[in-house]
Amino acid sequence: MPAANIQSLLALGLFLFSLLLSRMIVNISSGKWPGGQLWITYLRVLLGFVFAAAITFGMYAFAGIDILGR
Repeated sequence: MPAANIQSLLALGLFLFSLLLSRMIVNISSGKWPGGQLWITYLRVLLGFVFAAAITFGMYAFAGIDILGR
């Protein structure tokens, strides 16, 4: 399997994980799930890094540049 395909699948997986994280943040902040402001802050920081990684892998896969094999 070409490296660009692996990177694009990884980008899709990270994007789906960021959607899961955002749903967790909404549920905690609305009071459906237990957790406080510290958990929300931690999950928002994690969401930022995961979303940035998804964008990075997606752009490099679209350009055809292999960043996993370096």
